[in-house]
Amino acid sequence: MKGIAPAGRMARGWRRISGIGEVELVPQSRLSGPIPWVIAIMVALTVIAAAAGLALRNTAAAATAELRGGVTVQIVEAAPEARERQARAAVRRLGRMPGVQSVRLVPQHELDGLIEPWLGTEVDGGEAIPVPALIDARLGVAVTPERLAAIRHALHDVAPAARTDAQSNWLKPVLAAIASLQWLAIALVLLLALALTAAVLLAVRSALGTNRGTIEIVHLLGGTDAQIARVFQRSVGIDAAGGSLLGLLLALVVVLFLAQRFGSLGAGLVDQGALGWQDWMALGLVPVIAVVLAMLTARLTVMRTLRKMP
Repeated sequence: MKGIAPAGRMARGWRRISGIGEVELVPQSRLSGPIPWVIAIMVALTVIAAAAGLALRNTAAAATAELRGGVTVQIVEAAPEARERQARAAVRRLGRMPGVQSVRLVPQHELDGLIEPWLGTEVDGGEAIPVPALIDARLGVAVTPERLAAIRHALHDVAPAARTDAQSNWLKPVLAAIASLQWLAIALVLLLALALTAAVLLAVRSALGTNRGTIEIVHLLGGTDAQIARVFQRSVGIDAAGGSLLGLLLALVVVLFLAQRFGSLGAGLVDQGALGWQDWMALGLVPVIAVVLAMLTARLTVMRTLRKMP
């Protein structure tokens, strides 16, 4: 009976050390160490960067779809009568061309509204500052250089002052800038994931060094490397889950605030960048991925370190 008692105490000690009982191999109060807060910051920044990238993607996609078949015709003529006559002739010619779905002569009051922020409210379409007539045409297919050349040729006789451009050409610099910002958002997400992995790795190595003596005792009691790794993995997983949830809540507050501020601008491109339900689901996966990444990093770090221990 006396020989059984030490064995029973050793078994109870192993259960406590392994985290099955009252204490754990890595004792710490949740959300009191640096790791949960580091993970919260990383997740918050990742969600904000991902939301920005998704909004930019939506903006670029909506602008490209809207302007894909758009053609703008300007009648650059100083004389109001000649300008009006050529504009109406151009509208009739465009309406008879194959592939043209709709043609619209932009009313004068809309043109005045477009130039009002730049030239003031006193400008009209008279002789002081001639405002070109504007025609908006929509094709059923993408505007290619060949189709644009055919439209110019068709309008040459009826509207010599016509200037024809594909609407998508106007936004090429903007779309290129948006694409660059998207790649920047992707790079930030990857860098933040790398930083999170590095932070967990350093924390686990520090905990292993602090608890080296305890780990040696666990090995003497028959504990395996996999069992010890599970203890660290569980501890890091709980901290990562708490930090990720906090980071997600902080990021959502920031994203919703920015969405409200940008939405109040009333700009077309900004409105088209609103996040859809698929985007919100993708953002909701960020904390899950962070927890999985933290736990995987902890397990691999512990297993690799334990293999090197004598």
